[in-house]
Amino acid sequence: QVQLVESGGGLVQPGGSLRLSCAASGSISSIDDMGWYRQAPGKQRELVARISSGGSPNYEESVKGRSTISRDNAKNTVLLQMNSLKPEDAAVYYCYARASVIGRGPYKYAWWGQGTQVTVSS
Repeated sequence: QVQLVESGGGLVQPGGSLRLSCAASGSISSIDDMGWYRQAPGKQRELVARISSGGSPNYEESVKGRSTISRDNAKNTVLLQMNSLKPEDAAVYYCYARASVIGRGPYKYAWWGQGTQVTVSS
């Protein structure tokens, strides 16, 4: 199994910044994509940003230019730096990783963290 533990959420003022971090642990064989989704009340979960094992990032349009995703493959961690936060960024943010598990072959399963709340309010 793979466990993802997120940290860094909380209350941020509009225009402020935050950094979300996520660490993967467990019986990891290899990790492909890692990234972040978010879900606001009454809305579907949406991709915020993801990064390939080679370090290539992709961003959801609304966060482009004010977000940076990075990862440390040696530590199995992924970071999301978000700046110029807006009220519409408020949501529960979920870390995910596409990873294979030792002893279960090469198939890469999607693993999720428990979520961390981000509130943007003055």
